[in-house]
Amino acid sequence: MFVSEDRPGSVPIHLVYEDDFDRWQNEQPESVRNWLATNRFRAERHKLVVIPDHAGRAAAAVLGLGRRQPGEPFSVWHGAFVADRLPDGTYHLAEPLPDEAAHHFAFGWAYGLYRFERYRRAANARRIQLRLPANVDATEIERLSTATQLARDLINTPANDLSPEALGQAVLDLGRRHGCHHRVVIGDDLLAQRFPAIHAVGRAGAVPPRLVELEWGHPSHPRVTVVGKGVCFDTGGLDIKPSTSMALMKKDMGGAAVALALAHLVMDARLPVRLKVIVPAVENAISAAAYRPGDVIGTRKGLSVEVNNTDAEGRLILADALALADEEQPDLLIDMATLTGAARVALGPELPALFCTDDHVANALLSAAERECDPMWRLPLWMPYDEELSSKVADLSNVSSSGFAGAIIGALFLKRFVAETRHWLHLDLYAWNGKERPGRPVGGEPQCIRALYSYLKQRYPR
Repeated sequence: MFVSEDRPGSVPIHLVYEDDFDRWQNEQPESVRNWLATNRFRAERHKLVVIPDHAGRAAAAVLGLGRRQPGEPFSVWHGAFVADRLPDGTYHLAEPLPDEAAHHFAFGWAYGLYRFERYRRAANARRIQLRLPANVDATEIERLSTATQLARDLINTPANDLSPEALGQAVLDLGRRHGCHHRVVIGDDLLAQRFPAIHAVGRAGAVPPRLVELEWGHPSHPRVTVVGKGVCFDTGGLDIKPSTSMALMKKDMGGAAVALALAHLVMDARLPVRLKVIVPAVENAISAAAYRPGDVIGTRKGLSVEVNNTDAEGRLILADALALADEEQPDLLIDMATLTGAARVALGPELPALFCTDDHVANALLSAAERECDPMWRLPLWMPYDEELSSKVADLSNVSSSGFAGAIIGALFLKRFVAETRHWLHLDLYAWNGKERPGRPVGGEPQCIRALYSYLKQRYPR
């Protein structure tokens, strides 16, 4: 993927903006200008041309960056695009980039070379390498690449191989790698240890539900708790989904996957925090043991919940997990979940919804998201909608009777279980790339982790 030294025959990659193209082109030999003209290349965004030598081998590559936008950060996806499209070989940047741009290009290069091929016949491995720019931290690129690959592999793995037990094992494997303390609560022990909502949602599955917990870091450091929704497959329960809606439900543990990726980044970078990771892992299945519409279930916090839709199960398992996290009053509590289709209707698949109880924290995270090309959009915790969660038989309902503001109402449900923590972030994400894009094939997409990691490094500097 990367080399650190010059290699004979290394091919230069020129990165050219449309605004600079005429000047740059005029500085090239006539043969290059002719080749660019033949290929009608004008440095349009993500148009790539490979310039051959006299023997037909690649002598140079030119990537168009499109029109320069004032203040726009250099995109990670430039590197992902070029790595995905170039032929095998060793390459280097023809001109140096500023530190942040060089970092983005190198990470994008690694990201663009990812393939999920666990279930395919062994393909010929790509033999493409980039000479890492001198101003790039190789350790940081490796850290980010490992974390995003972990999340993508987990999200892409089908539910027959990623049961609640297997997801729990992935949490424990990460914990062993970093020397974490851990706790696992399985099956009926969830009732004994006051996690009744997790038990109710997961008890119909062939593999028992569980809660897996990791703890790492020095006790004197600020506590940061990360909670990830781990629904390994979601049929919708007795409120069964139609087949078209169920087809991608292996990805309903995407929140847990990105929580583990973020945890790896924090621990590998040894940020000065006391980190806790909580993953409730279940399958929302259908059997004689399934919870029903109209059931009233308990929660760790003591609030009773009327189940008016068994397909709103993610918020139920998160309720117990968030209540556990809130008991310790962390300095920062983050939960990540593929929670609502309403967030996708509002913002689409590429833009996770951010809810936050503190404007300063939200603004700092949004700045990090823009800087890291890892976007999100803030939606309000609009308290007048909280009454939509009222129930005639329990403390609250798990859904609203109206069809409006589903993402906000889902966030407000979770907020009922976060009472002691001042700084709480809820990210409602899609965790999937649904269309083929250069460097980003159809499949798992670990949204938000680079933005969160950047924010955490800023909030808790070493």
